[in-house]
Amino acid sequence: MKILLFSSLYPSVVKPIHGIFVETRLRELLKTGQVQAKVVAPVPWFPSTSPRFGEYAQFAAIPPHEHRNGVDVYHPRYLLLPKVGMNMAPYAMALGALTTLRRLLREGFDFDLIDAHYYYPDGVAAGLLSRWLKKPFVVTARGTDLNLIPEYPFPRRLILQTAEQASASIGVCRALMDTLRDLGADASKLHTLRNGVDLERFVPESRQVARQRLGLDVQGPYLMSVGHLIERKGHHIAIEALTELPGVKLLVAGSGPERKNLELLAQRLGVADRVHWAGVVPQAELKWWYSACDALALCSSREGWANVLLEAMACGTPVIATNIWGTPEVVSTPAAGVLMEQRDAASLAVAWRALQAALPPREATRAHAETFSWDSTTQGQLDLFRSVA
Repeated sequence: MKILLFSSLYPSVVKPIHGIFVETRLRELLKTGQVQAKVVAPVPWFPSTSPRFGEYAQFAAIPPHEHRNGVDVYHPRYLLLPKVGMNMAPYAMALGALTTLRRLLREGFDFDLIDAHYYYPDGVAAGLLSRWLKKPFVVTARGTDLNLIPEYPFPRRLILQTAEQASASIGVCRALMDTLRDLGADASKLHTLRNGVDLERFVPESRQVARQRLGLDVQGPYLMSVGHLIERKGHHIAIEALTELPGVKLLVAGSGPERKNLELLAQRLGVADRVHWAGVVPQAELKWWYSACDALALCSSREGWANVLLEAMACGTPVIATNIWGTPEVVSTPAAGVLMEQRDAASLAVAWRALQAALPPREATRAHAETFSWDSTTQGQLDLFRSVA
């Protein structure tokens, strides 16, 4: 079976952890030896690679084609216009990618289906390509594509049209598929296939060894916050909670536009000396950071299925998280960690104290993560894709 994975959420040599969860799911599928795949990951067109243009310059620096972890990845450009960009993005993305898909077909990669990730604009664009090329397609919803974007009437209409046209829709948690059903999609075409965790990459390491390796003070305790440095991820809440948690140190892994504001917040609250900025951490190194901390905090306002929770637990580190969307499906036992009552610093501090008062053994936390292997999800994909193809 030949699959064409279509998504703007896919890593590249320029942005190696962007959409890493999409690549991981594909990698697990390819391990079965039962599918072949190529990836088309559209990128907004931008004319300059000058660093002064920030993220836009990164778009320009992404190569048109790369061979990544044994898979051909193509990055066709599409025009994303200011002001009207949100409504026009699916059409621009589809038109920008059409030439690439037609070339792959001419060169002999006659794919059986399009596997699209992220409902809007990617899934809607995949629906257009499906119609033009007469190929079936499925769409995987991952979070804000269904828990935020449908608040806008025109995108919501296109999402529902796409759900009707698609052979199937997949959600990485049940809550997303419930949302799509409640919007009006046919429940019989909705499937939940959870993201798993790489249990070979994410393993517990000695906490003391991990701290020494990272150049941290071996005396804890440490709380960790991982993710893009934007308001939605709630790093500011973790920083604010330090004022109620004397002696606790915070590790922040990630980069983004809020870095300066977060640093100023830590200085204003008098906790800057207890915040360590790790920057962007490669996937292969994350296990050391997870193992070094006593708990991971995820204070997001929106998440479909947060992979960092499972990664931390696979390293034997319990989590504290906001009670949203698919998170209760992950943090479902005391061995996993604690859900916050509210999305604020006071609730995080209360959750930290509760967790420390009844800290689960690292072995129990790891065992909980082991129930989220990729095996069932991979088999679910194979079964669904065969039925579609």
